[in-house]
Amino acid sequence: MKHLFLLVLLATAVTLAETPKKPVKRERKPNPSLVKVEDVAGLPRVLLIGDSISMGYTLDVRELLKGKANVHRIPTNGGPTTNGLKNIQAWLGESKWDVIHFNWGLHDLKYIAEDPSKRADPKAPGSHLQVPLADYEKNLSELVKIMQATGAKLIWCNTTHVPAGSDGRIEGDEVKYNEAAARVMKAAGIPTDDLRAHALAKPEAQLPANVHYSPEGSRYLAEKVSAVITEHLPKK
Repeated sequence: MKHLFLLVLLATAVTLAETPKKPVKRERKPNPSLVKVEDVAGLPRVLLIGDSISMGYTLDVRELLKGKANVHRIPTNGGPTTNGLKNIQAWLGESKWDVIHFNWGLHDLKYIAEDPSKRADPKAPGSHLQVPLADYEKNLSELVKIMQATGAKLIWCNTTHVPAGSDGRIEGDEVKYNEAAARVMKAAGIPTDDLRAHALAKPEAQLPANVHYSPEGSRYLAEKVSAVITEHLPKK
């Protein structure tokens, strides 16, 4: 009986040893730019809407406008205009905004295939733009109308450069998307933060063959964004 008991224990130990262990999921810390901030009483309220480029400059804008404005941002990557239309009301919430600095574009002009969450080679069979140009212009018009209803001062931030070699995108496609956006903003009387020209003036700010920027590059973008927002803050 004792030998049988030992055999059972041995067999159990072997089984446990052979059972593959489930990988321990590490909880990802939220991007610091997405952390909710508390308002300082008496300061105007600014909302940043944009994708990962804006996430890159959010903290620096917040620092540069410290004591001048409460700088908030949407709690996620804004993605394409289609995502904006789905979420804009939730992003605006019931809060009063004095200034809204906004951008869409890099995700609209991205090429995708079956899985919209993944970029696709623009030349691959079945590859297509996530949001075609005509739809982009129409979506922007709708988004502008919704944001204008808040009474906030709106600032359009044009789309930064798509360099050669950018995965899932075609070099220079932002030009035609910015032209479409310019028509929308002109009709609506909305000023433009020409961040594209600002970024192109310092090519080393952008990562090689990538739409994103180095930390120093994001700081450089933040300086322009902060300056434009400052111009449109309510006068005391």
